[in-house]
Amino acid sequence: MTPKPLRRTARAATVAAIATAVLTTTGLAAPAATSAPAPAPTATAVKGLRSIALDGTDPAHRALPARRTAPFSMIGLTWADPRAELGGTAQVRTRDHITGVWSGWRTLDLDVRTPETARDAGARAGTQPLWTGPADGVQVRVTAGKKLPGGLRVELVDPTATATAAPVRTATRAVLPSEARTVTTTATTTTVQPAITPRSGWGADESLVLNPPTYTAQTKAVFVHHTAGSNDYTCDQSAAVIRGIFLYHVQGQGWNDIGYQFLVDKCGTVFEGRAGGIDKPVLGAQTYGFNTDTTGIAVLGNYNDAVATPPLLDAIAGVAAWKLGLYGYDPASTVNLVAAADNGLYKKGQVVAMQRISGHRDGFPTECPGANLYADLPLIRQLAVSPAPVPTPVPAGQTG
Repeated sequence: MTPKPLRRTARAATVAAIATAVLTTTGLAAPAATSAPAPAPTATAVKGLRSIALDGTDPAHRALPARRTAPFSMIGLTWADPRAELGGTAQVRTRDHITGVWSGWRTLDLDVRTPETARDAGARAGTQPLWTGPADGVQVRVTAGKKLPGGLRVELVDPTATATAAPVRTATRAVLPSEARTVTTTATTTTVQPAITPRSGWGADESLVLNPPTYTAQTKAVFVHHTAGSNDYTCDQSAAVIRGIFLYHVQGQGWNDIGYQFLVDKCGTVFEGRAGGIDKPVLGAQTYGFNTDTTGIAVLGNYNDAVATPPLLDAIAGVAAWKLGLYGYDPASTVNLVAAADNGLYKKGQVVAMQRISGHRDGFPTECPGANLYADLPLIRQLAVSPAPVPTPVPAGQTG
């Protein structure tokens, strides 16, 4: 099967037709009245996102001087070739929109999500987006030990630009009998559909999704991810964070929709991600080489640093048990999956034995879902088949 969920020819043409603008240039302090302004790089804008090209003559270094910008809350770096690796380090610092204080340098996560179809029109490779909170200034530096890929752009995402209605955050709650879709699995438990906040609940702009969803045959396995970025969000901001990821994937990387089918915040609230039906085997863009017959659950935050709370672990387990239960699979079992592409860890056509609930790193060369969340996978599998919750201590200092 050759999945094709990410073709963006129409959007690529739209973006190319947008007139370029010039951003106001400043330094970390206001320039003297007599100083000549530095040449500003060109920028293009689409709904919810402004792209600034990183030009330069050094093939292994690109930089964007500190400058004021229109407000944004999320940032990432993309480049033209969807199969190219950055091969270096990308760092950013941003100016707080409220206080005017500049942050320290922060390194963007290079866990690149790659489309399955080769050379999709308009598709771009990119870093993971970083949640910054309200900001109105940016500085960037990118270095590598080799030639950097072409077409480098910094993407500034403003989730408020597409908030046509105030999104609501659905609190985690027990599923009502009228809502429950009971599924008997081959394990010793019966699962029901957990409470899931729909796309309208986080403010998805459906007008930006140009192509209908693509489906696979079933859901054989679940891959757990983290979105990296930042842990510095409140759970009341979760909808805005997801909206930002959606805009980054669609407007910045040229995908048809957000990559993951489900997202979960640190308080354990589950959100519908990619459109097509939460109970359907929607083809996502999350685990390159293993997107067919699998689904993705992405946790907001960096779980190399953060520690999962019991509600978060329960939420992941509940979604995984329910999705696998739709096809009668035991969440604690294993499955043989066939790699659909050479992905740096497996060769195309290679048969790989995996856990039904696996981490992204099990199928792709990455740190995702972070060391701490990866270490929780055995417990998540246990929770997914246990008739009663397994007690988990609350980490010291962990709050929502």
